[in-house]
Amino acid sequence: MTDSIVITATGVLSALGTGKEEHLASLRTGRDGLRHPVHLQTVHAKEILLGEIDKSNKALTRMAGLPDDNPGYTRTTLLAMTAMAELMKDTGPCDLLRSEPFAFINANTVGGMCTVEHMYPDFISEKQTGPFTQYINTLDCAESTEHIARHFGVKPLMATISTACSSSANALILGARMIRQGLVSRAICGGCDALSRFTVNGFRSLKNTDDQPCRPFDEHRNGLNLGEGAGYVLLEKRSDALQRGAAIQAVFSGYCNSNDAYHPTAPSPDGSGALRTMKNALAMAGLPPEAIGYINTHGTATISNDAAEGKAIESLFPGNILYSSTKPYTGHALAAAGVIESIFSIWSLQEQIVYPNLNFRTPMQEMQTTPVTTLLENMPLQHVMSNSFGFGGNNVSLIFSKP
Repeated sequence: MTDSIVITATGVLSALGTGKEEHLASLRTGRDGLRHPVHLQTVHAKEILLGEIDKSNKALTRMAGLPDDNPGYTRTTLLAMTAMAELMKDTGPCDLLRSEPFAFINANTVGGMCTVEHMYPDFISEKQTGPFTQYINTLDCAESTEHIARHFGVKPLMATISTACSSSANALILGARMIRQGLVSRAICGGCDALSRFTVNGFRSLKNTDDQPCRPFDEHRNGLNLGEGAGYVLLEKRSDALQRGAAIQAVFSGYCNSNDAYHPTAPSPDGSGALRTMKNALAMAGLPPEAIGYINTHGTATISNDAAEGKAIESLFPGNILYSSTKPYTGHALAAAGVIESIFSIWSLQEQIVYPNLNFRTPMQEMQTTPVTTLLENMPLQHVMSNSFGFGGNNVSLIFSKP
């Protein structure tokens, strides 16, 4: 298809802040957003480091432009609405989206668990005196999707994707496919997830979290740090973007999703799933491996993921490929991770920079190469790849190119 899909607006919220300026300030200086949780009420608060957003629900309510007394919004939805408000502020496309068919593809993994889990004593109580009835439906991952459409007064073709840690990366793929098939002219794609005790305890039970800052691609890596956040991008055809005078931030030039079919939580050890996905994304973009200037890896700092992804990268790319993980900055934001790291990749192209892989000290025995550990500037980047690999073998690779 000669009329390429492009990105014309972004909105993002993570432990590093809101919007491009706040995020780049941390990404450039190597300042992470990890801390002991304040808003998440857990007995493990003093033991763990999380990428928790430094905003209360009341503060997020104000940032999203919602009334202070607006009931029924979970933290998940508040994060999503705040990121969407940032996207709308970027270009003001709301009137445009009300006037023609478009898609809203949202991604989520744990729904409103962040709120509902506090009400468990009321759920099992015979008296049931708590205010839980207004939250009973928020466990559905689509709850935030519906609230966003209703709040911004749009009636899109909506879908909610939940493919674990690759969810929002898959949201971008579905949106692009719908545009290519002529179903819609534009698509807002992304995802959201808030921290919850359910999430934290679940990952701790799998023994793949680190109570210290995570160390992707390090021989002594010991697991991930969880995070929360939300991010969205506006996709449209290049011709439509130019016709309305929109600034094109990047071309969405290639993508692929595949499945390992290996294990519920572990990737195939030989990296075959990651390799297949990256190869097919390159084929779609019509690019050789050497055209990729930088890979924003999945890089969770877990034992199995980094080994598998590292093997795949070294198998496919030349020995001097630049790669790093940005999860030590934000924590692993689950369903939101793919889109947040896609936005980071777009900024990498715009600013011609490569982000350092924080906390790396010792090369892995399984790899011959090492990640970038210092900020690289004035890089001649034309194409950047972003990887997102989820539980269940859900692998996604996305490629973004300069306009």
